Amino acid sequence: MNTTDYEHDAVPHDQRKGWISIAAVWIAIGIDLSGAFLGVQLANGMDFWTAIGATMLGSLLLGLLAMACAYVGAATGFSSAVIARAVFGRIGGAVLALAISISLVGWFAVQAGFFGLNAQIAVTQFTGVEVPVQVFTAIGGVLMALTAFWGYRAISRLSSLAVPLLLGLLVVGIVVAFVVNGTAGLDAPVETAISFGAAVSLVMGIFVLGVVLAPDMARWAKTPKQSMAAGFVGFFFGNSIILVVAIVLARIVNESELMLIFFVLGLGAVAVVVLILAQWTTNTTNLYSAGLAFASISERLPRRASTIGLGIISIVLGVLGAADYFVPFILLIGTIIAPYGGVYLASYFTARRAARWQHGSDAPLIHVWAVVAWAVGILVALATTDPAAGPGFGWFSLTTISALDGLLAGFVAYLVLLPLHRRGGRDAAVSAEAAEAAEAGDAVESGLPGDRVADGRADEVLA
Repeated sequence: MNTTDYEHDAVPHDQRKGWISIAAVWIAIGIDLSGAFLGVQLANGMDFWTAIGATMLGSLLLGLLAMACAYVGAATGFSSAVIARAVFGRIGGAVLALAISISLVGWFAVQAGFFGLNAQIAVTQFTGVEVPVQVFTAIGGVLMALTAFWGYRAISRLSSLAVPLLLGLLVVGIVVAFVVNGTAGLDAPVETAISFGAAVSLVMGIFVLGVVLAPDMARWAKTPKQSMAAGFVGFFFGNSIILVVAIVLARIVNESELMLIFFVLGLGAVAVVVLILAQWTTNTTNLYSAGLAFASISERLPRRASTIGLGIISIVLGVLGAADYFVPFILLIGTIIAPYGGVYLASYFTARRAARWQHGSDAPLIHVWAVVAWAVGILVALATTDPAAGPGFGWFSLTTISALDGLLAGFVAYLVLLPLHRRGGRDAAVSAEAAEAAEAGDAVESGLPGDRVADGRADEVLA
């Protein structure tokens, strides 16, 4: 059995998978407790149908954006971190890979702690015994880390089992809620506390970083078109399902905690299964992508060893509760990563036939103008982030989603700087040809054959 996850290379075509299995992974990632928590907030802060409309629109926009990011992953076969090396060069790519690793390790720790807290609630409801939350955090963290260690194939198998079961259990919850409480709660008046635009922003915000890192899963798709189908279905349905279920249940049962809603309905066992599967399938991919990114920094770093090391750190942080104290730092790292999505989209779609996008190409030390575009995106993301919501300045607002603002700014900045990319490439080509001519002249004098300039050399320098 092939156990490599091709952390340093492109995924071979004979190892690629169908789009349905990849979409299932993203759907499984999307069904998590943070989405359920947001759904309850929307239910309590706006009209029912307005909340559903905001969920559908936000998820639709995510799905469309995911199609573009997934295409790059499938077309190159590269992970997000290896793509960074092609876009920014070896130094810039290593910095981005380290940022991805730190961010995802932090979120793994946070989600493991969230799992532990909800597991404690479930066990207390069942038995009346209050077990320390750290026990559940450690157990959940180990389960999630094991799947990440085995890699994409294990995650895919887990998702193929979990998604049908999760969907079935969520449907059971809604049916029982309607039978027990009726539908009157859906139209019950609530004080509007969240605007439609803000709701769309929140819906997109919980999964937009997953879109940027979509190549980690999309590189396993058989064709770019299949990856686009997987990206749209996975992110549209993956993001909307748990939100819609949470909105419906919160309005019908009039409770603010999804686990408690299931217990109120007499579905305690369902609550436990949903809790375990939802967090397991979501959080294991955080550690998987963190291991991929960290391993890409050097050929001497195997993914599994990186995953073990990062997993131990994450679980310890989760058990100690330390992750709660550096959430602003994790948010800052996410702000740094998000603009990268715009830069790699612009870079790939303007020069996808360039040598640096080919398997086995040797990346230059740095692509200066790509780094500049990335920096512009980061600055815009910080400028549009409300200090009350996370690290930022709150100078102005664009889409109201700072991560998306940074992504769009990075994309536009790269396109604006494109003439400088190409001019630098032409200058490098002239220099290379001049040097080659000089070498050829020396070779003629010495009786040695001269070599021709390799196609794409200029692109590898600065494009």
